Amino acid sequence: MVTTARRRLWWRHLMSVLLFPVTVTLVVPALIVIPAGVRTAQLGTALTVMLVTAGCLLIAAGLALMVWTNVLFDRVGEGTLGLGNVMGEPVHLVVRGPYRHVRNPMITGVLCILLGEAAITASGGLLTWFAIFFAFQATAIWFWEEPHLTERYGSEYVDYRRNVPRWIPRITAWTPGTV
Repeated sequence: MVTTARRRLWWRHLMSVLLFPVTVTLVVPALIVIPAGVRTAQLGTALTVMLVTAGCLLIAAGLALMVWTNVLFDRVGEGTLGLGNVMGEPVHLVVRGPYRHVRNPMITGVLCILLGEAAITASGGLLTWFAIFFAFQATAIWFWEEPHLTERYGSEYVDYRRNVPRWIPRITAWTPGTV
């Protein structure tokens, strides 16, 4: 039987995904492209076919990262991508899967989706949204998230931060306890 705590965590997962990734990748882009009358490009040229193909691959990779990282936050971290006790932030530091290569794979997934949407629609507005979102996230991670995680997880996070890059993935996966 599913415990009440697990049921609450499931709803917190749903709320955190709706509040953050869905808003950033669907709602805001729709508010940008619909009023501008932007449509997907016609596949009449090789460049357009390449842009649409690259966009689809980026979106698929971004969605895969989003699902993978959310599953890891649930199963390993025993929490959600939300912040604080109300939304159920992870109890344990997650250092598995893509987190062994790069510290922010969840944001990387969102960025892939945004860049893919910009490529498919050839929209300067969506490319601008991608840049604004990245700048905001980089700033928030630098000034808020990393100090918060250092306080929350202590030396475990400091060791992780020292060995795993923020944005550019390591080629080899880092194993906790090694240098």
